[in-house]
Amino acid sequence: MSKVILVNKENKIKESYFHHLDLITTTNYLGKEIKLEKETYDAFLRLQKFLLEQGIEIEIEDGFRSVLEQQKIEEEFLNQYGEEYTKKMVASPYTSEHHTGLAIDLVLKKEKEYMVENKDLLSQEEIWKKIHPVLKDYGFIVRYPKKKEQITGYSYEPWHIRYVGVVPATIIFDYHLTLEEYVTDFGGVLVVNKDTGMTSRDVVNKVSKILGIKKIGHTGTLDPLASGVLVLTIGYATKLGKLLTSYEKEYEAGVEVGYLTDTLDKTGKIVKEKKVEKRIDYRTLLKSYEKTYFQEVPIYSAVKVNGKKLYEYARNHESVVLPKKEVTIKSISLLEERNDSFQFRCFVSKGTYIRSLIRDMGDSCSEYFTMSSLIRTKQGNFPISMAYSLKDIENNHFDILSVEEALPNIPVVIVDGDILKKVRNGVKLENNLKIEDKVIFKDKNNQLLVIYQKEKNILKIEKMLYNKCN
Repeated sequence: MSKVILVNKENKIKESYFHHLDLITTTNYLGKEIKLEKETYDAFLRLQKFLLEQGIEIEIEDGFRSVLEQQKIEEEFLNQYGEEYTKKMVASPYTSEHHTGLAIDLVLKKEKEYMVENKDLLSQEEIWKKIHPVLKDYGFIVRYPKKKEQITGYSYEPWHIRYVGVVPATIIFDYHLTLEEYVTDFGGVLVVNKDTGMTSRDVVNKVSKILGIKKIGHTGTLDPLASGVLVLTIGYATKLGKLLTSYEKEYEAGVEVGYLTDTLDKTGKIVKEKKVEKRIDYRTLLKSYEKTYFQEVPIYSAVKVNGKKLYEYARNHESVVLPKKEVTIKSISLLEERNDSFQFRCFVSKGTYIRSLIRDMGDSCSEYFTMSSLIRTKQGNFPISMAYSLKDIENNHFDILSVEEALPNIPVVIVDGDILKKVRNGVKLENNLKIEDKVIFKDKNNQLLVIYQKEKNILKIEKMLYNKCN
């Protein structure tokens, strides 16, 4: 179950959530029974131990609350403080963070006394300044930070911490976000070094779980057999898919000679075999493929014909005319050769199927070639040296690229005044900036991100991206 669940005045918790909540029961410093989600409680104990070593004592004032308990608290505040104060400080039933089991209200122990009153806790800002920066290391965030009241809907509460997991907590802290901003506005580009045996969708699902963000896509599918560079787009950056997939790609491929499979790689069923009896001049053969030609798309691919994916035709044993696409092999070179196999490196245009290229090379010398391995070593501006393994990401050792970093060839222009108003509304602009192709517009607070495209001497909007996190 994802720990990045957003519960607030606009996002009520669902009854079904409670059915999957794994709570533990403990007692706090007053002997009061406290319930917390198990992973959250374990993380709290580690945080508490670390802070105690620094001379700071924290305890739990409150944790999980049922809907009924929240209703009673709201009624007590309404009776004691009135509606206006209650709205600032207390959530209504089904809108409280405490329903998640992931939220903790802390108290501080100072000079052998526990501080429990809000006014006393607020007066200890020097202590909170020491606590807040280390929360992320244990998967916690300050749920209602300073100067974010308009976003969270609640006043600053330095004592209210929320467990989201180490990776999301680190991003939220580093980018100075609220949970609302992280869930709805955060985005960027993450370059992954995909392992063999996984589909591209498997990688997306795994990263989505780690980050706690549902809106993640990928550019340039890699087959399960293949490894290497897989570019993921996160949040608002999913709108950049076409800009990122329009680049060339570099691969290193392995080939086994003497048989052909239905999938054109070694995972498929052998359909043709032939013993190789002549020496093949692989260097000359590869050099002959530095060209532009029409390549037949493999039947085991996701390309659609008449609204149906080609691999569906293959699995249903239905006949179909395979489409051909113009591709360019910009460079290709031999890396290694043996009697019945060889390896090569190639730099190709978008849409090139390396499996098909290998099949075509076999046809050229009247032999059967089958792809045995494939590594994508580069996609556009992203070499494999920039890519992170899933283990790196799980261990919080990775960077997410901003749109500007992911698209370094597009100039960035800061706008304000009337131009900013026009940009916000997607109005066409005169190309007074002498933009040659595309331009990224941002406001002076670095909060607006819009991509315009040159068309004759006019700039027209191509992608509208309101990014509040850069």
